[in-house]
Amino acid sequence: MESASQGLLSDAMTDVPVDSAASARTAAPEGLTLAEEEELRSELAKVEEEIGTLRQVLAAKERHCGELKRKLGLTPLDGLKQNLSKSWHDVQVSNAYVKTSEKLGEWNDKVTQSDFYKKTQETLSQAGQKTSAALSNVGSVISRKLGDMSSYSIRHSISMPAMRNSATFKSFEDRVGTIKSRVVGSRENSTDGLHSPSGAGDNPPQDNAPF
Repeated sequence: MESASQGLLSDAMTDVPVDSAASARTAAPEGLTLAEEEELRSELAKVEEEIGTLRQVLAAKERHCGELKRKLGLTPLDGLKQNLSKSWHDVQVSNAYVKTSEKLGEWNDKVTQSDFYKKTQETLSQAGQKTSAALSNVGSVISRKLGDMSSYSIRHSISMPAMRNSATFKSFEDRVGTIKSRVVGSRENSTDGLHSPSGAGDNPPQDNAPF
């Protein structure tokens, strides 16, 4: 039974034609002939081979570049700075950056030439001048006051010894001393009169002597 089924299967497979090259190829895109398809596939293989070769060359160049940098003492940070500088230079020379700079320059000229900007600048300038003048006046007044206080202190320190040595000041001191001694003496006499029996009812003596 099993041998009979195998014989039937082999007979059926021999009846189907097999084309290995056709089965390996995909169907040709519409609008292309078989010759054009073969040509494109050949060109694709060549390009892929060139890409592989270029990748190998690039890897070798990168290794050589790393060795040169190592010998020169350059660090990865230096390379990053160089790349950033180059990128910024590329941005500055780009058309978009140039056009933007020109547009900003035009706007700046329009703003600075407008009447509103000029009036605002004049107002700020006048306010700044007034503020500077006010601060200068305040500084002058403070300096003058300090100078007057210093002069007064110097004059006062110089005049006090001379005043004390003057005849008028000495006479005044003598009079004050006399009055003080009389007041102290009268108080002592009043105290003695209160304690003495004979003078309990007597009035304290009056001293009407002039100063």
